Amino acid sequence: MTTDAPVTEAPGGLRQNRQVLDAETLRVVRTRAELDAVRSTLTGRVVLVPTMGALHDGHRALMRAARAVGDHVIVSIFVNPTQFGPGEDLDRYPRTPVADLGLCAEEGVALVFMPEAEVMYGPGPGIRVDGGELADRLEGAVRRGHFSGVLTVVAKLFGMVGPQAAVFGEKDYQQLVLIRAMSRELALEVAVYGVPTVRGSDGMALSSRNRYLDTGQREVAAVLSHALRAGVSAAGDGAGGAAVLAAAHEMLGAEPELTLDYLVLTDPDLGPAPDSGPARLLVAARVGTTRLIDNLPVTLSAVSGGVED
Repeated sequence: MTTDAPVTEAPGGLRQNRQVLDAETLRVVRTRAELDAVRSTLTGRVVLVPTMGALHDGHRALMRAARAVGDHVIVSIFVNPTQFGPGEDLDRYPRTPVADLGLCAEEGVALVFMPEAEVMYGPGPGIRVDGGELADRLEGAVRRGHFSGVLTVVAKLFGMVGPQAAVFGEKDYQQLVLIRAMSRELALEVAVYGVPTVRGSDGMALSSRNRYLDTGQREVAAVLSHALRAGVSAAGDGAGGAAVLAAAHEMLGAEPELTLDYLVLTDPDLGPAPDSGPARLLVAARVGTTRLIDNLPVTLSAVSGGVED
């Protein structure tokens, strides 16, 4: 079973049986045998929150949403090498394991799974999951093979952890759509929930890669969310899809230190934009050497242009 409904519960809406653990009692496992031993003791609904570590308030929101839909939360922390391409930031991707475990303890996580690469992949490359045509568009067109790595590691985590549900952030929207499709089409029987993007005070989507930005670059990067909101505002005023894109593009084009990869308006499943109704506005751009993505839901009430830049 899968679900397209986002999880939006605030912390006050969490189940009353939440157990807050401290760093000394948090259970952390690194091998399949250790994972199986602890997993077998968990009764009720288990919800998985897959992460690559460097946890922040966006991950807190995922854990809290997971508590709202399940009895036990398992967080995986694994910097997955198969989703990084040549020249990408695998080696310098932020790793903060001590702080990560502290955050998990604060959020009442039942178990943290922190495997090494050989635990996940064994000695060879093994079988990979192909995301089809959608995995080759947008992020997939820029990062060839990225989504095959993502889907493969998520499928492995689903098999190893055996959750009834899993929670992902809407910030990585194409990833969310593909994981939902994988769970549904491969009959993995994991309900996949999306959680709205958590943002900083400047509107910027929280991301582990934001650590790469200096103060000036952060000001430039904040233009991404401002541009998306300009598009959403245009839609609220009754503009069609072409005008929504134009409003966002105008703001992006006014920032010379930002290099645009794409700006696109789609339907909620990343197909062609509708003439009216729910849609998604997505952007990817580079600030210096840092590549950032963001998106927002849009409701169209006029004829949509469905144009991609």
